[in-house]
Amino acid sequence: MGQFPGGVLEAVAKEREVGLTTYGRNTGKVSTVTIWIVVDGHRVFIRSGQGLARHWPQNLLKRPEGTVQLGGRVVRFKSRHVTDPAEARHSSSLYGPKYGPFVEPSKEGDPLTLGEQAAFELFPADV
Repeated sequence: MGQFPGGVLEAVAKEREVGLTTYGRNTGKVSTVTIWIVVDGHRVFIRSGQGLARHWPQNLLKRPEGTVQLGGRVVRFKSRHVTDPAEARHSSSLYGPKYGPFVEPSKEGDPLTLGEQAAFELFPADV
């Protein structure tokens, strides 16, 4: 999978909230929600703080693609559900510096938080 261009990564680092559009897992209809988004320098992550029970993570599990409205433009993506615990904790650790200390990663050996269970890495759709 490829990497987003620098302008997209910079926008992810700056934007506090983005519109995430996914496709209904049963209907195929577009659905848009507002979510938080983070980058670790070159990898982009999103997550549902309420876990996999929300509609949009379920949609991405079924059809791992969509768009984010980011910095005044629409960016198409493909996604990958993050299932490795260490990687899920890494993605979770990116939220605290951007959004505040109430978003904390789980500790090694502890169960993953709901947000870590519903973490996704985004990739450019056109690669």
